[in-house]
This record gives sequence, C-alpha cells and structure tokens, in this order.
Amino acid sequence: MRILFISDVYFPRVNGVSTSIRTFREDLSRRGVETLLIAPEYEGQLQAAEHGVMRVSAGCVPQDPEDRRLRWGALGRAIEAARPPEFDLIHIQTPFLAHYAGTRFAKRWGIPCIETYHTFFEEYVHHYVPALPRAVGRACARALTRSQCRGVQALIAPSEPLRDSLLQYGIRTPVHVIPTGLAADRFAPGDGRRFRLSAGLPAERPLVTYIGRVAHEKNIEFLVRMFVRVREAVPRAMLVIAGEGPARESLRRLVAALGLESDVHFAGYLDRDTTLLDCYAAASVFVFASRTETQGLVLLEAMAQGAPIVSTAELGTRSILLPGCGALVVEERIAPFAAAVARVLTDPGVASALSQQGRPYARAWSSAAMAGRLADLYHALRAGFNGVALRANPVR
Repeated sequence: MRILFISDVYFPRVNGVSTSIRTFREDLSRRGVETLLIAPEYEGQLQAAEHGVMRVSAGCVPQDPEDRRLRWGALGRAIEAARPPEFDLIHIQTPFLAHYAGTRFAKRWGIPCIETYHTFFEEYVHHYVPALPRAVGRACARALTRSQCRGVQALIAPSEPLRDSLLQYGIRTPVHVIPTGLAADRFAPGDGRRFRLSAGLPAERPLVTYIGRVAHEKNIEFLVRMFVRVREAVPRAMLVIAGEGPARESLRRLVAALGLESDVHFAGYLDRDTTLLDCYAAASVFVFASRTETQGLVLLEAMAQGAPIVSTAELGTRSILLPGCGALVVEERIAPFAAAVARVLTDPGVASALSQQGRPYARAWSSAAMAGRLADLYHALRAGFNGVALRANPVR
C-alpha cells in the first residue's frame, strides 16, 4: 500500500505534528506501508536528507520565523510529480494549503482522502488575533473546521476529548481516535548529569522543567508565575524552559519583571535524539499546563525518562493523565499547582513513586500498535471507497 502525506509543517520545525508524522511513517514502513511526504523547504535552516520526503518551495510567515508558507504553484507541481494515481490514499496532516491541495487532487484522481486533526484551533485564535473577540474567533474556527471536514472521507483525532469536541461542532465525517504513541527510541536513557554540565546548571539545584513549543497557547506564563510560589517552599529550585517559539521574548521580560533571571534557564532548541532526552532525565519534576493539547506527547516522553509530573488535564491530556500514570494532576490555580510541585521536590518517596509508575505506563502507548490501527484504517477506507460509508472505530 502507498500513502501520500501532505503537510504544511515538518522538521526542522519542531512540534507535535512533525513528531507524529515521522513516528507514524517509520512504524508504517515496518508494516509494509510505503509513504511519501510532501512538506515545506526551510530555506536557511539545516535539513537532514530523509528518504521519502519531497520538499516544496515555501515563503516566510510574517512575525513567525519558525514556520513556512507553502507556495501554491510549487505545491501543485510537487503533487503532480508524485503521481497521485499511483497512491492508494492521500493523508493530510495540516489544515492550511496542504488541506486544499490534498482534497483537490484526491477528488481529481478519484482516491480517498483522510485528515488528522492535530490542533484545537478555537483556543489558538485569540492568541494570534487578539483584536478579534474570543467568541467570534471560536465561531470562525468552528465554521472553518466544519467546512474542511466535509471534504475528506475520514478524520483522525489523537484523543477522545478532541473527537468529542469535533462531534459537538456537528461534524458528520467519521472520526477515528488514533493517538500517535511513543516510539521505541524515546525510552533510550537520557543523561541528566550531562545536561546539567552542558547547560551550566548546578548539580544540587532541583529542576522544575517545561519542554515544548514556547508559544502563548502553551500557558507557560502560568508556570513562571507559579514558580514564584514554588521558590517560597524550595528556595534553590530552578525553572528550565526548553524549546523555541514566539512567546520566548515576552517570557524573558516576565522573568526579569519577577526578579527570577538567576533562577530561570531558557534552554532553547534541544536535539531530539541527544540533549532532549538528557533534559527530561535531568528534571526533578516535569510541569505542564497547556490548554490546547490534542494529545500531549511530551508527557509520555517525560514519563519514559522517569520524570515525575505535575500537570493540569485539559483536552487531549485528559486521555493520558489517568490514575497510575506517574503524575499529580491539579487544577490551573497557582497555589495548588505550586504545592504539588513543592511536594514532589521535598518528598523523595512521592518523587520515586511517580517515576516508577510513569515508565511502564508510557510503554503501554506503543507507536507500533497505533500505526497498526492506522494501517487497518487505510485498508478499510480504500476498500470502502466509492459510496460505502465508513463507521468510526470504537473508542479503545
């Protein structure tokens, strides 16, 4: 079976969509499913050659140095060169130009089209268009989602709460819940001591760690303000913020305004196969408070490295943060969140118990098993195409 992936984003742009695409492609390949990915070219950035990836000319996005905007003509020519009739199915990964090109060519060549809904857009709009009233932004995001979902034969949601949100929009396209899962290499042990040495962080200071995109919707400002309260209980604690994104400078200003400059370390981008695992392993506690995650892979990655977790449970993370997962789940309020973090930092028994729970729990989220479910869906979709409706798979 051959599948054509189309995405507006991919590595070297580091985010959950890029990770999901690479993880699924690798596991699908092991199952005999061949994939070709069409993705943007990131001019001026180092891009490792990768089998089965076709890069397309892309322009810069204003006020967003990380992302690229695919050029419509170049995208169309790339898809034509890929020869869609030779593929069994088109799998769209993002709702921008990739969506419109993918649905156009699928219809033109008479092959089914599926889309993964990675992002909960109604919670993003007000961060990037603040002048737009939040209710109006949400309504626009929902209307766009309904319109786009009518153009594909099936949808994939990475979590049950996201599927439920899509159904609440009134979407009638079958929605299948298939998380990305955790690749086997995420369990390779990181070296926390090595991370501290490379970052110049003292061995004796406990690290309160966030890893992920440094964006406004990730609610990192809450973590910084919460950290002020943590330091009252654990004065030697440090906050580590690892990642890049548009909120970095505003967070730096907040850190300075709160007098935390000597206690907050911005680690920047970390190599996924080396320093990232070391950073997880160095964490005395991993903290997370995003309201917009459709799954929350970073939580599973932290568990795989044995990091105790304190997190809120919103949207997709509710599917991961279940009893016995190795996390203290708290509400988004500074006092209880900070108290939970301080508890982990000051009680070795609590920290050890959470660490021991997290590793085996993360192993249950095997990416190989999730790829098997996706491959089954591909076959069912291809077999059921031409008028036979596909029912969504039962929740597992």
